[in-house]
Amino acid sequence: MAEVRKIGIIICDRYRNCAGGKCFRSLRNREGAFSIYKGEEVEVVGYTTCGGCPGGNIEYAGEEMVKNGVTHIHLATGFLVGYPPCPSIDYFRRFLEERYKVKVILGTHPIPEKYLRMHTSLGTWEAPKWKEMLAPTMTDEKTHLAYN
Repeated sequence: MAEVRKIGIIICDRYRNCAGGKCFRSLRNREGAFSIYKGEEVEVVGYTTCGGCPGGNIEYAGEEMVKNGVTHIHLATGFLVGYPPCPSIDYFRRFLEERYKVKVILGTHPIPEKYLRMHTSLGTWEAPKWKEMLAPTMTDEKTHLAYN
């Protein structure tokens, strides 16, 4: 029997009332950033917010998730698509990877088309760093539309 991959999801506190529907649908369908788990059994063992700017819950959340067996933490798509995108997302990734020795993936569900269109119009993601940061959540037009 294959080992179950235990993951955690941290969402931006701006979306603290989010029930996680898009994240859980994309995990079930192995879409967006969850496509890395194709063929694997996955269990979500932690789901929380960053605690609000400047991320006061990142340290505690990471520690709790690791205590529960997490090997991968996803910083949800909301960090990438918010207006503005989270200015601390790269710091959060580096901190969690260094402190807890886990893999941190930027994103969860595919970017909804409405966010893709607006951020493209605003020029938000023109800097070279964004190509790598957005890669896990970029899909085809049909999938972007399905997550609107």
